[in-house]
Amino acid sequence: MSVLVTIWMRGDAKKFEQIAVDDPGRMRSISERGREHGAIAHRFYATDDGDVMVIDEWPDAESFNRFFESMQAEIGPLMQEAGVTSEPAVRFWHKVETGDEFGWGAE
Repeated sequence: MSVLVTIWMRGDAKKFEQIAVDDPGRMRSISERGREHGAIAHRFYATDDGDVMVIDEWPDAESFNRFFESMQAEIGPLMQEAGVTSEPAVRFWHKVETGDEFGWGAE
């Protein structure tokens, strides 16, 4: 069963968006490399007070770890440019079967 991966950091969502506008190929290149490593889904979210979170779905934690380690030369500078001020906190989440699902494709 796949895992959700959350990556939380302090940063500036507007800077992430500006980087994506100024150089759209840069963000897409990292995203495409993620797909090559097995990523199923990927999104950025932010709060109004400086928290940025990436939510991914991967086949397993090992696939994500291999991708993340192999892409540090690209991801590190991007995070620095986006004003990230904390070490990214990576967490792996597995689905809990509770029988009360709705939305996101659940029937």
